[in-house]
Order: sequence, then C-alpha cells, then structure tokens
Amino acid sequence: MARNDPTDTGGLFIGRRPGTAPVRLRARPEDHRPSKRRRRFDEGLAALIFVCQVVLCVSLWLPVPLAGMWVGSQIVPFTSEMTGIVVAFLLIMLLLGVTLVILRRLDYVWKLVRRAAGHEQPRGALERIFVTVAVVAATAFLAWFLFIEGPGSMLVPERPA
Repeated sequence: MARNDPTDTGGLFIGRRPGTAPVRLRARPEDHRPSKRRRRFDEGLAALIFVCQVVLCVSLWLPVPLAGMWVGSQIVPFTSEMTGIVVAFLLIMLLLGVTLVILRRLDYVWKLVRRAAGHEQPRGALERIFVTVAVVAATAFLAWFLFIEGPGSMLVPERPA
C-alpha cells in the first residue's frame, strides 16, 4: 500500500516530516470519573475564572485608557504636552498587551478546568466574551454620545444662556 495521502504524509508525497504525525489521543478511562464534589468545585472554579475574564475584558474599555491618560496628564507639568500624550499612548498599549496575555492564559486555564469538570470544551470563551463586551461598550458609548452628551447641530448652533 502506497503512503501518499497528504493527511498521512504531512502534506508531502515523499514522506512524513518529523513531528507531523496525526495526533491520536487515548480514550478516557470510564472507571476514573471525578466525584460529584470535585466536579462542583471545578465548575465553581471555572465560573470564577470566567468572571475574571469578563472583568478584565471590561477593564480594556474604561479603566486601562483612563489610567494611561491620568499618568500622561501627571507628566505634562514637568515636560511638554506631546511627551504626556506619547507616555499615555505607550502606557495604554503596554497595559492592553499585558491584559490580553493574561486573558489568553486565563482562557486556556478555563478550558482545562471545564474539561476537568466533565464538560467537552474544545474552544475557549474569550472570543465570545470579548465580542460581547465590545458590542455592549460600543452601544453604551453611542447612546451616551448621541442622546446624553449630543454632538449638537452644525446648522443651528446653541444660543448662549
């Protein structure tokens, strides 16, 4: 039998590249199931990790930018305004990057804990959390901007009081 199926040869017809063999996982032994108490603990831990992910995602939209702008504003009296803006921007980017790394690792741990609790968990929740928080934050900002603060009319300016 010729071994020329691309899925068997790592995409090449001349043999398999090292480390590209199909992954074959052992079947989970049915006699080793966690106790109900352990599963409840794992489910509670997974819920706590999920809440931490939500809080960190929400922090990307208000506390992180506010912290960066506050630090930048504290630098302005000692330097120029441009330096304060650059420091604020760099700090915001640093905090966003660190927060996203933490979120990614938490998502990996969440998947492992969910699996330990007995749930099939092929994908994490970070993508869904991030999209949901982004939609809610954008909607809240638009509602604030359009209805509360208001852009004002360019044709009929407000009259001074």
